Amino acid sequence: MDKTPLFTNDAVVLGVLMLCIGFIFYSSNLKSGFWSKFYKVVPALLMCYLLPAIFNSLGIISDSSSNLYFVASRYFLPASLVLMTLSIDLKAIKNLGYKALIMFLTGTVGIVIGGPIAILLISLFSPETVGGAGPDAVWRGLSTLAGSWIGGGANQAAMLEIFKYNPAKYGGMVLVDIVVANLWLAIILLGIGKSDKIDKWLNADNSAIEDLKKKVSSYTKSVSRKPELKDYMIMLGIAFTAVGFSHWASEYISEFLISNFEIFNDKTSALASFTSTFFWMITIATAFGVGLSFTKAKSYEGAGASKLGSVFIYFLVATIGMKMDLTTVFENPGLILIGIVWMSIHAGLLILVAKLIKAPYFFLAVGSQANVGGAASAPIVASAFHPSLTSVGVLLAVFGYVVGTYAAIGCTILMEISSNL
Repeated sequence: MDKTPLFTNDAVVLGVLMLCIGFIFYSSNLKSGFWSKFYKVVPALLMCYLLPAIFNSLGIISDSSSNLYFVASRYFLPASLVLMTLSIDLKAIKNLGYKALIMFLTGTVGIVIGGPIAILLISLFSPETVGGAGPDAVWRGLSTLAGSWIGGGANQAAMLEIFKYNPAKYGGMVLVDIVVANLWLAIILLGIGKSDKIDKWLNADNSAIEDLKKKVSSYTKSVSRKPELKDYMIMLGIAFTAVGFSHWASEYISEFLISNFEIFNDKTSALASFTSTFFWMITIATAFGVGLSFTKAKSYEGAGASKLGSVFIYFLVATIGMKMDLTTVFENPGLILIGIVWMSIHAGLLILVAKLIKAPYFFLAVGSQANVGGAASAPIVASAFHPSLTSVGVLLAVFGYVVGTYAAIGCTILMEISSNL
């Protein structure tokens, strides 16, 4: 049973989150003393995630009684995608090459094989943890994790419908999803602060990424101006017009597919995930921003469009952190252990392939989150490297939606076989 947090009023919770973010930005910009040394080890973005997680764990705030994540993910995320892609250089992104796609697909394969391997390993010393029969079979529940960690919420729901896991036990799988995926996100964010060292160890060639950063930075510098009130209002007007349009269009497309094609009404179909309004909302908002990059609106990068987009991203990170209750790590150790082993295989395979093809840490981090975190966290991780790279995270996350259900079905078949060995 959920404990009621100290603060349930969203206005108060908003104040707590903004206090966290404000403190982090103040302390991370101090040039000397303890905080200067602290942020050389722990990135500010990770702290924007961890502080709300700590407050949640202490029972001060809770995602279960707040609508702020919904607001951040449905309104602020698409707004940030528009603002951070309106200065996009598509040719430069193309020049990033094949390694981004390879690392994304490696992440997918890591999830597909990680599940059955985790079941086999855990069954050696705790067979009851991976047992169960009929609707209670653990492999059926783990199918929902496969859907979530390759595609996202829509794919997760499809897996629950296809493999008929006991709904009464589904909450346990959601807990594993939240705990393990968020722990891995924290590790990814921690690595961003050491990306130069990691790239050196990987012998990575990140010249294409650096070229893209320089191109965007030099363009920003060339159009840079002191922003006025009208600039902020116009940028917000553009962003939230796009948010409104993407919501309207996503609902229209989803309804059109459901009303006109029977296959989309079948929740056991892999195509059912394409009725997700969230998927279409993210896709349309990104396309809106890319379209603006061919117009004069692109010059608003000089007035701080990507910085304004980053404000929304940091708030989204704080609301994601609020989902993480650190005390729940020990609630169901068996299932959590399966998730940790599973995610470790995913991570290990990514590191191995990155080392072999000399892919930079950026591709490893974004390729992983495009699978595990989807459209909500892949742009966050990409933008943490540089705002100009946000669109790479979005594009890979879209691939995740496309392959999610198919890959999750394959993973589940392997997990069923592993459970019966």
